[in-house]
Amino acid sequence: MKRALLIFAVLGLFGGMVLGFSIGLMRDLPQIAQLEGYRPAAITRILSRDGVLLAEFYAEHRKPIRASEIPDLLKKALIATEDRSFYSHHGVDPKGILRAIVKNLRTGSYAEGASTLTQQLAKTLFLTPEKNISRKIREAFLSLQIERRYTKEEILTLYLNQIYLGSGAYGVEAASLRYFGKSARDLSLTEAALIAGLPKAPSRYSPRSSPERAKERRDTVLRQMHATGNLSREALDQALAEPLNLVSAPPLSIRQAPWFLEAVRMELEEILGPDRLYQEGLTVRTTLDSRIQTLAEAAVARHMPELEARIQKQGQKAFPQCAVFALDVHTGAVLAHIGGRSFNQSPFDRALQAKRQPGSAFKPIIFALAIEKGMEQDQLTSDTPVIFRQSHGRIWSPRNFSRNFLGEISLRKALALSRNIPPIRLTEEMGAEAVVHFAHALGFQSPLAPNLSLALGTSEVSLGELTQAYAVFPAGGIRHLPWRIERVEDAGGALLHTSPRASKAVMSPEAAAIMTDMLQAVIQEGTGRTAASPDRALAGKTGTTDSFRDGLFVGFSPTMVLGVWTGCDDNTPLGPMETGARTALPIWKEIMHQAGPASRPEYFPLPPGTEKRTLDTGEMALFRKNP
Repeated sequence: MKRALLIFAVLGLFGGMVLGFSIGLMRDLPQIAQLEGYRPAAITRILSRDGVLLAEFYAEHRKPIRASEIPDLLKKALIATEDRSFYSHHGVDPKGILRAIVKNLRTGSYAEGASTLTQQLAKTLFLTPEKNISRKIREAFLSLQIERRYTKEEILTLYLNQIYLGSGAYGVEAASLRYFGKSARDLSLTEAALIAGLPKAPSRYSPRSSPERAKERRDTVLRQMHATGNLSREALDQALAEPLNLVSAPPLSIRQAPWFLEAVRMELEEILGPDRLYQEGLTVRTTLDSRIQTLAEAAVARHMPELEARIQKQGQKAFPQCAVFALDVHTGAVLAHIGGRSFNQSPFDRALQAKRQPGSAFKPIIFALAIEKGMEQDQLTSDTPVIFRQSHGRIWSPRNFSRNFLGEISLRKALALSRNIPPIRLTEEMGAEAVVHFAHALGFQSPLAPNLSLALGTSEVSLGELTQAYAVFPAGGIRHLPWRIERVEDAGGALLHTSPRASKAVMSPEAAAIMTDMLQAVIQEGTGRTAASPDRALAGKTGTTDSFRDGLFVGFSPTMVLGVWTGCDDNTPLGPMETGARTALPIWKEIMHQAGPASRPEYFPLPPGTEKRTLDTGEMALFRKNP
């Protein structure tokens, strides 16, 4: 009796210790009820305004699918390999645990874990991956609770949507798209077997990095399916002979317009926060026009190597860069955005972040202020030598690019031929401070030096600022702030955000229309003649800086304003006679000519207070109507 009492006492003490240990472990277990509202981190999709998928933002590349979309072949392959007693156990497999203990004792290591699919799900959702007895007990308790609350199909669906399957893919749908370029519901037998074999060791059996090991693992799964009666011998032999048949490359998270998308990403992070952006499966419709963006990328890819080849022929090793920025004239929506030749090599945004001298591309700002102040485009100005005395006794004697002077010429001709002296004289007459104030009203944000050389574009600005300022002319004197996000919807389609749109009248409609007419003359009669189109109304201005360091062309149609910059990041000259008309204009021309509507002609609108008149030279020009 004493011996029996002692045994019972020891067993009771041991049982109490186990119970206390178990209660301690269970006290801080996660609440399984959390699964009721569980939603795995989903992918945010970024669309162009015409519905093209531009990018996917995510913390985990995951595309959750319903149980009905998961093929039976995949379920059978997974269960045959990972948990053959899945449909009979209650979350924990005692036989499997005993088998694993024996194997681990034999090997002297943690060689086999004996985790059921339910235990793997519990670990993935609630626990850390560390291997110790405490974690295994917690895992078992959680698995029992999950099995009591959910059906086997619900557990299997959660598992297949949650598990990591290598190459950044979480869940079977993401893995199917990543490896085979198709939805999980369309997987073949061998494709399903490959995916079912990945949970054991996604990195080791990755078909991307280790195709031989991936095929061996796939074949093991196929043999397991045969052993469990899910595959005939004939089907097994046929499947074992098949290659992996992977898609040539995994889908890219960013497919087009990386600089534009980076600007969108930064804006969304600030507005919504990173957690919502990368985990809640939002749909973001942007302003980007995928057709125009494609045209711009193709034009840059075609013309920049030609410029680079010309530079190399001159014995230089400089690598020329390019930036493109396009806006909708009537709304300010960003239609296309390129910040360089390769985002992967250099993500620096030369369209918005780089500050460079605009050269002659700034001259329209001077002429626009003159027109706004009441001058007409046929008014004469002096293109004759001039000397200015500067501070410290310095003398500045500006010259024209052509090194000659034309005498008395009209404002229209001075702009069309990009003469230097007339805008300098206008700046002196109107005051450099007034020019700076007017430029800021048009949309420039960079500091501008209030001196006479400002007329030649010596103050550094971004291409985005310059393009926005030009947009005021075809917009009838209205400045529209650029914007990129049309709307953001949550996973259920509810509207979360739209970009604010701001517009302000900064010029009279008449002055803006006259400036548009003068910039049309640049293309019809002046330095931009090679951009002329017989069936399109186009206007714009070239820009070239000292020593040919920068080449620009900024211009517009009645619907789109487009800016193009070329240059080297280190300010190395592009080479003799590499003007904006030779480096930037060909890119601008290709984009603009192909981007316009093919079915109907476009015309710039004429405000009621203007009229067309014939100049002495025979050209038609726009003027204010006489009061």
